[in-house]
Amino acid sequence: MHYCSSMYTPLKHVIVKHPKDAFRSQKHLSDEWKTFNYLSEPNFEEALKEYAEFVEILKKYVDTIDYLPLSDEVGLDSLYAHDPVKFTPKGAILLKSGKKLRQPEASIYKEFLKDRGISIIGELTGDAVADGGDIVWLDDRTLAVGRGYRTNDEAIRQLKEMTAEMVDEFIVVQLPHDLGEAECLHLMSFISMVDKDLAVVHSRLMPVFFRQLLVERGIQLVEVPKDEYDTLGCNVLALAPRVCVIPEGNTVTKQQLNEAGATVFEYKGHQISVLGTGGPTCLTCPVIRA
Repeated sequence: MHYCSSMYTPLKHVIVKHPKDAFRSQKHLSDEWKTFNYLSEPNFEEALKEYAEFVEILKKYVDTIDYLPLSDEVGLDSLYAHDPVKFTPKGAILLKSGKKLRQPEASIYKEFLKDRGISIIGELTGDAVADGGDIVWLDDRTLAVGRGYRTNDEAIRQLKEMTAEMVDEFIVVQLPHDLGEAECLHLMSFISMVDKDLAVVHSRLMPVFFRQLLVERGIQLVEVPKDEYDTLGCNVLALAPRVCVIPEGNTVTKQQLNEAGATVFEYKGHQISVLGTGGPTCLTCPVIRA
């Protein structure tokens, strides 16, 4: 079985968490949204509608959609199924979130993967913390990892060790402070691969060496303007090369993607994406890409 080592080849199997199981109810949202640092309280019924639309888009391309179970041990952020694990060609690496409230998610994931016979090749131990959103396959032999508030040096050391035989180039990208420790800045906050030679980026947050490296590799950069960065225009999920999903309202980004020959699907993501700062890549954990 060859699992995921790409962000853009055709998506065939994905793990998600339904908002009915992550958000649970309006009352639960009322009690918890401030704890989890959401921009404001999401509307439960609207979230379910948005999610239904999102899943319909996924179904056009994805053969298998697995849903993580309801669990009392995890909170609202479990909606963002991308972060507790990262897939490699040989199977999953279980992570430990840099956001303490999210750390219990990995053990729920572990049981879930075991039940489905999905291979686990390792897990972070000791002081290591990392989020899936900081780990990006630029191609199937190149792994970039963001060093920021959610992913530390010890995690990077362990990830490098665990992926050594699968990776020719392991790139550490130092992340800026940006809005600070309480906010979530991942490597994937400012880069989404849409094809082997096409990426959506917000260059103002990128280290110069990393931007130059992308350009040197012949990767065309779609520049997301600041106001669309704030509405998650940089958070683009590739369903196949140059076929992607973005939250609606990011018109400049969408137009540039269209001009680069990409097919763009949009979903209304106010409740499920913008308020929790988690776009379509965060909502999905790719298991297998063809």
